[in-house]
Amino acid sequence: MTVTAASTGGTPAPDAAPGDPPVPEPRAPKVKPKRTRAQRLRRDLFLVGLMLPGVIYFVVFHYGALFGNLIAFKDYVTFIGVWDSAWVGIDNFTVLLGDPDFWNAAGNTVVIALLQLVFFFPAPLALALLLNSLVGDKIRRFVQSVVYLPHFISWVIVVALFNQVLGDVGVLNGILDDNGLSTIDIIGNPDAFKPLVVVQVIWKEAGWGTIIFLAALANVDEQLYEASAIDGAGWWRRLWHVTLPAIRPVIVLLLILRLGDILTVGFEQFFLQRDAVGPEVGEVLDTFIYWSGIQDGHFGVAAAAGLMKGVLGVALVYTANKISHRLGEQGVYR
Repeated sequence: MTVTAASTGGTPAPDAAPGDPPVPEPRAPKVKPKRTRAQRLRRDLFLVGLMLPGVIYFVVFHYGALFGNLIAFKDYVTFIGVWDSAWVGIDNFTVLLGDPDFWNAAGNTVVIALLQLVFFFPAPLALALLLNSLVGDKIRRFVQSVVYLPHFISWVIVVALFNQVLGDVGVLNGILDDNGLSTIDIIGNPDAFKPLVVVQVIWKEAGWGTIIFLAALANVDEQLYEASAIDGAGWWRRLWHVTLPAIRPVIVLLLILRLGDILTVGFEQFFLQRDAVGPEVGEVLDTFIYWSGIQDGHFGVAAAAGLMKGVLGVALVYTANKISHRLGEQGVYR
């Protein structure tokens, strides 16, 4: 009996001989039914439960707190409440812009922010490159643990440690005095205050900032290093032409986020050291908002300062993101 294409459900090949078996028809791929939103929610219910506390935190303390910006346009009185306080329009902003203490705090904030951008921002990248170059895994893990540790120390302890080392009766001046040398006033010196706070930030946060850079460096293709080494490229050329271009999107992303937060140089660090050098040097926008709003009771003026700082941060993020798009990078968003 002759097997035909009709009996097997196949189709004969165009150049097939009369006795050749037919070619089976390709089967259509099976399409999985699309899950509904309720089904996806039941599937990921455990993960959603883990995420829920973080979402509640941001909704209540970050997004919900944005409604407090109404105080910037009101003559806020605590025992009356936000809604019943009288509207004053932009009077709080007028008072703020005419306050010399505000401009002093803003100037100190900008100078310290620029110093942090120039010296602190590259520090985690340099430390990550150094850690990535270590050969032994045990040595690398040990060094990582050591450099991460200062991040978990509070600013109270950090400032106390620097006072014990660099203060008037600290270790450094004790050594100088024992050797008949003149002592150095660092902690209470207004001229040394701004470089000092940048050094403190580098010591405390540089190790923690290497986490993202180390993750980016781990994704660099090793074959690129091997090919460049075969071509005779040294360490510097491999760094400049392979490593940095590979992690450039991460660097641009972190730089944009840093620019958006550039006016938030810290509160506890400056609050603890402000009296040692005076408000003319140690006052920043965060401490100005505290002293003006909480201590002096000028809640509307303090809220206006915070709102201006937030609006300027958003503008910086938007501008930096547009520039990154012009340079061919994705940035924070498209």
